[in-house]
Amino acid sequence: MALNIIGISAFFHDAACCLMRDGELVCAAEEERFSRVKHDPRLPWRAFRFCLEQGGVTLPEIDVVAYYEDPVKKLSRHIWMGLHPAATQESRKRLFQRLDARRVEREIRDGLGYEGPVEIVDHHLAHAASSFFFSGFGEAAVMTVDGVGEWATTTYGRAAGKDIELFEEVHFPDSLGLLYSTLTGYLGFKVNSGEYKVMGLAPYGEPRYRDLILELVHDDGAGQYRLVPDYFDFLRLERMYSDRLAELFGQPPRQPESEISQFHKDVACSLQDVLEEILLQKIRYLYDRAPGKNLCMAGGVALNCVANGRILREGPFSRLFVQPAASDAGGALGAAALAHVRRRGERPSQGRLDEVYLGPSFDSGEISELLAATAAEALDFRGRTAELLEATVDRLAAGKVVGWFHGRMEFGPRALGARSILADPRRPEMRDRINALVKKREGFRPFAPAVLLEKLPEHFDLDHPSPFMLETCRVTSPLELPAITHVNGSARVQTVDRSVSPRFAELLERFDRRTDCPMLLNTSFNVRGEPIVCTPADAIACFANSRIDALVLEDFLIDRQAMPRLWESLVEAAAQRSMDTISHKVYTLL
Repeated sequence: MALNIIGISAFFHDAACCLMRDGELVCAAEEERFSRVKHDPRLPWRAFRFCLEQGGVTLPEIDVVAYYEDPVKKLSRHIWMGLHPAATQESRKRLFQRLDARRVEREIRDGLGYEGPVEIVDHHLAHAASSFFFSGFGEAAVMTVDGVGEWATTTYGRAAGKDIELFEEVHFPDSLGLLYSTLTGYLGFKVNSGEYKVMGLAPYGEPRYRDLILELVHDDGAGQYRLVPDYFDFLRLERMYSDRLAELFGQPPRQPESEISQFHKDVACSLQDVLEEILLQKIRYLYDRAPGKNLCMAGGVALNCVANGRILREGPFSRLFVQPAASDAGGALGAAALAHVRRRGERPSQGRLDEVYLGPSFDSGEISELLAATAAEALDFRGRTAELLEATVDRLAAGKVVGWFHGRMEFGPRALGARSILADPRRPEMRDRINALVKKREGFRPFAPAVLLEKLPEHFDLDHPSPFMLETCRVTSPLELPAITHVNGSARVQTVDRSVSPRFAELLERFDRRTDCPMLLNTSFNVRGEPIVCTPADAIACFANSRIDALVLEDFLIDRQAMPRLWESLVEAAAQRSMDTISHKVYTLL
C-alpha cells in the first residue's frame, strides 16, 4: 500500500503543508496563500485540505503527520528566556503563556481531525533534510542557518544516501539570522520580511561600518561564533537591539517609512558584507570536516541569493543546492522526508527538485464562470494558445505590464512563471513604474529576469541553470537591461526550461522573436503587504488594486480598460480579509 505522509510547519512563521506519497512530493503550499495573511503562522488547515484534495486521499489514508520542530526542546528555550534576569514581567507573562509542550499535537488532532501517529523532527534536521533529500546528490555537506529553531541557529553536517548527521551546532542567542534581523529592525524595515530589502539596499552603500558590525559578532573558531549580548535585546520581545547598538553607530534607529539616507545604505552594505564573509569562513570549515563537491543549504539565511552567489564563486564546493522554500515553510518537506526514512528505512525516491509548481490550479471552465459572473469583457483564447501568447507579447512589447496566471501555484517565496507580473526588461522607466504603481514598494528594490535556459550564457555570467532565483550573477548582456540590472551590475536570474514550464518558455521565445530579447522582468503577482495570489479571484483583486495593464488568466486576457467596476469591490473585500498576525519588531522567538 502507498505510504502517505503529511509534513507540517506551523506556529512560528510561514506555516505550510505538503503531501509525500511513497517518497515522491505530490503537493505543497503555504497557508498564507489561502488565508491571505502574509507569513501566516497558524495551523495550516487550508493548505492541509488542499493537499488531501490534490492527492486524492482521505484522512484515514494518511499514515503519519510529520511536524518540523520538537515542542519539548523549544519549551526549554522558552523557560530559559522567561527566567533570564533581563526578561521583563510582560515578556515573562507572554512566554509562560506558551509553556505547553502538547499544544502542537493537540492542535493537529483538534484542528485537522487527525487521529493517527504524529512524528516529531528537530527543526534544523528538517531544514537539512529539506535540502539534501531534494538535491539529487548522493552525498553532500550540509549547512543550515536561520534565526532559531528549538535552540540551534546554525548546524554543520554531512549526508549520504538516507543518512544525515549534524555534527556541530551554534545555539541561541548566537545567531546569524538574528544578527541580520536585528539590523533589519534598526534600519526601519519589518523583521521576518524586510531582510530582502536590506539585501537589495546593500549595493547602494559602501562597507564603511564593517568594523562596527564585526564588534557585534565574534568568531570563536571551528563552526562557532557568538553575538556580543550588550548590543541585542531578545528577551523583552519589543525590539531586537539595545540602546548600545544605536550608540555604537551614532545614529538613532530609522523610523519605518522615513527617508533612507546614505548612512542606512552603508550599514546595509556593511551587514551584507560581514554576513557573506562569516558564511564563507564557516563553509570552508565545513569543507575541512566534510570535503566533497556538493553543498546543501537551508534555513532563512539560505534565501540570501547574493551570499549564495558568492559562496558558489569563492567557496570550496563546486555545486550548491538550496531548497527554494528554504525558510520555515520548507521544513514541512524535510519533516515528511525524514518520516519516510524512518518508516521505510530508505531514502525518499524524490530526485532533484527541478520545479516547485506544487500548489492549486484552476481550469478555464472555472475561470470562465467567474468572469461571466462579473460581466468582464475578457478575450477568450481557449483552444488558441498561440494567439493568446502573441496577444500577450503585443502588450509586453508595447511597454505594458501584464499579470500572468497559469497552471499550479509555486511553493516558496518566489514567483516563477505561474503567479507572476511580467514586463519588458529593456525599458528604463519600467523598474520605477512597477515599484511605485504596481508593487507599491520602495524604489531601490531590484527585479529579476526570467530568461530562456539556452540563452543564459549570452546575457549572464552564470554557467549552470538557476530555476529558483536563488543566486545573483553579473549581467554581461549586449542588450541594455535597466529594469532587471541592479545598481552593482548584478541580477537574480531565473532560468526557464521548456520541459518544466512549456507555456512560460514559449512566451519568452515569442517575445525573443519579436524583440531579440529572450527574457522578461518577472516579479511576484502581489502588491506590498499581501501574499502572492493563489486563486483567480485573488488575481482579479490584485489587478484591480494596482496599475497592471493587462491580466492573463489561463486562456483569458483582460485589458485594464475592460475591467468591470464590480472588480473594485473585490479590492475592498480582499483588504478586509488581509490582516497581519506577525510582529515585525522582533523575530518570531515564540
